[in-house]
Amino acid sequence: MTEIIGNHNEAEAIGIVLASWAAALGGKDAAGVVEHLSDDIVSFTLAAPLVRKGKGAGGLESWFSTWDGPIGGDAVDVRLTVGDTVAFWTGLVHMTGRKTEGLQVDLWFRQTLGLRKEAGTWKIVHEHTSVPFAMDGSGLAELGLKP
Repeated sequence: MTEIIGNHNEAEAIGIVLASWAAALGGKDAAGVVEHLSDDIVSFTLAAPLVRKGKGAGGLESWFSTWDGPIGGDAVDVRLTVGDTVAFWTGLVHMTGRKTEGLQVDLWFRQTLGLRKEAGTWKIVHEHTSVPFAMDGSGLAELGLKP
């Protein structure tokens, strides 16, 4: 269930955009992912580099080719804060699936999406995904955490 704060009239339209974007990610459809992005998106994703700017697929096709079958996903602790022309979504995302070399992926990460209404359509203008890391000096990602 999504907690909605602010303009409830726009929340349904944003939900449709985000569901379509997530379905494109799960179905490994790079064009479907990119269609929901603003031309000037700024992305801080789990993969290098530290920042990507602009709407280009940014290596999506290459990344999708490393998966055997669809990429599973679900989100919990979801909150959508909506204004008239800007919104942001936060949640804990569970990504599952099988990589082509046989590795089973079962990963939880944090995600924040910023959206802006452009010419009447909601577009993702900012994406930030992260996993916590061990604060013991090892710098290792904490990949086994669950909500």
